Amino acid sequence: MASPTVAMPRVYEERGLLSWLTTVDHKRIGILYILGAGFFALIGGLEALLIRTQLTVPNNRVLVGEAYNQVLTMHGTTMIFLVVMPVLAGLGNYVIPLMIGARDMAYPRLNAFGVWMFWLGGLFLNLSFLLGGAPDAGWFGYAPLTAKTFSKGTGIDFWILGLQLLGISSITSSINFVSTILLLRAPGLSLNRLPLFAWTTLVTSFLILFAMPSISAALFLLFLDRHLGTHFFNPAAGGDPLLWQHLFWFFGHPEVYIMILPAMGIVSEVLPVFSRKPLFGYTAVAYSSVAIGFIGFTVWAHHMFAVGLPDVVNAFFSAASMLVAVPTAIKVFNWIATIWGGAVRYRTPFLFAAAFVALFVIGGLSGLFLAAVPVDWQVTDTYFVVAHFHYTLFGGSMFAIVAGIYYWFPKITGRFLDERLGRLHFALQFIGFNLTFFPMHFLGLAGMPRRIYTYAPGLGWEGLNLLATVGAFILALGFVVFFMNIARSLAVGEPAPADPWDGHTLEWLTASPPPPYNFARIPVVRSRRPAWDLKYTGNPHPRPVVEITEGDDRKAGEDAPEGREPIHLPAPSIWPLVIAAGLTLFALGLVTHWIFLVIGVLMFALGMARWATQPLFPEVHEAHGS
Repeated sequence: MASPTVAMPRVYEERGLLSWLTTVDHKRIGILYILGAGFFALIGGLEALLIRTQLTVPNNRVLVGEAYNQVLTMHGTTMIFLVVMPVLAGLGNYVIPLMIGARDMAYPRLNAFGVWMFWLGGLFLNLSFLLGGAPDAGWFGYAPLTAKTFSKGTGIDFWILGLQLLGISSITSSINFVSTILLLRAPGLSLNRLPLFAWTTLVTSFLILFAMPSISAALFLLFLDRHLGTHFFNPAAGGDPLLWQHLFWFFGHPEVYIMILPAMGIVSEVLPVFSRKPLFGYTAVAYSSVAIGFIGFTVWAHHMFAVGLPDVVNAFFSAASMLVAVPTAIKVFNWIATIWGGAVRYRTPFLFAAAFVALFVIGGLSGLFLAAVPVDWQVTDTYFVVAHFHYTLFGGSMFAIVAGIYYWFPKITGRFLDERLGRLHFALQFIGFNLTFFPMHFLGLAGMPRRIYTYAPGLGWEGLNLLATVGAFILALGFVVFFMNIARSLAVGEPAPADPWDGHTLEWLTASPPPPYNFARIPVVRSRRPAWDLKYTGNPHPRPVVEITEGDDRKAGEDAPEGREPIHLPAPSIWPLVIAAGLTLFALGLVTHWIFLVIGVLMFALGMARWATQPLFPEVHEAHGS
């Protein structure tokens, strides 16, 4: 195959901070999401260690009262909105255009706007620590705890507006993913051949688009209650605090699948490659993702079994909560069948992906207990619930995210992460996680409530809390090793080839790291495993590839015929950052001083005007076959 030569646009040869501030390249934007998530993960992790340190022994005084409530609220908010969601968006931004044979996301500037809204929204949220105190009503913001009567400071206002800013980021990112996956796929890449990480990201994007308006409306009404004298959630004036719970959990439970579905997609990419065989039951895994997304909108009130809903309502949501286990179990059995009988390579990405399956099953089984109304009545608002959602969202999402980072790190950086440090990281994270959260099942069954900052001696909770705190510090040590591994690999890591794992999707057919244009020519896809087909179909060596090109004179995955193909690379732009900064300053003005309102409006107007008039493609560069 002739190697292409491409005239590189001058803008991509620039280096330095300005090139990052103005970038619209999906790969750089993906890195910005991942770096931001890593930064906020350090903050959220420190908050978790403070919580566990306070609960190590009875009557501890490390973090008490309102300070504990602030740290607890910010830990939950940070890990959900500033760590898990954005790191998945970052991996999706980097990998999915490569997976589907696209040169960029559908809306590059909107993509840049989304990442800056994430960064600035996260900084805005954490600014509350310095300006009157952080929010202290829990990450779920239950009324009437968020009313002015009980939260007099500005912490809840920062929480409301910070989540609105982050919601804008999530919605713009989702619009981009939907448009990119549906419209920019390579020729021949039908939905039935779509990589499963792209499938789950597509479903997740629709979940965000349908669920986010619910919490946005609830936050807007709460802001009106706090500042304009309305009473949507004030029962003394005819409002209803349960309205908040319905609006919040209509977003909050799909949010669980927003965080877990892309993680399932990562596992569905990693396990086949390291088992050296195709994924078992591709169609079932893909369609079960759609089923999970659909059923996920019918289970929100299982968070509300204890509020006094009618029995028939509780029965419906209980049945729906159990029903969602069916498509989830389909995925689990297909993952196990994929590993079964494979030529498994026990590399670090596989270890984390396999651990995801085991730990997520534990979290899913405890979720089935909580779906039974009588059991939920006994353990609701206890540490049993804390154990459950950490097994699904940390043992699930975070283990899969780490697997994805080890898997795609060579593609992103051109260097391997150290395997010995990776195995040490895995051991520490796996042991530390289980020591931290498995005892919480028993703490919950023993009656320890959630969200308390201290407890009396003699209740039988001391030993398990001490064990959980030890586990938390082991878990933290695992992430220290992880970050050390990343730093070491970036400095002196072993260079990685374009296809270090013998991958089966299109991203492994381009260089590591990929060029700005991704592919000199858009590849043609003829199966679900185009990279394996290109490398091994017709090869005498036994390989786990059986799909053969039909009705085409080229091999699956082969480049388009020789010729000239224009490559359109969007121009860098500072205006997405300006608009994001304007919205953030406007939000700051709503909480602090009116001058920020004026500056924010002016910056927003300037950014929109310049965005609308700046040409997207100022130059056209052509690729030539040589």
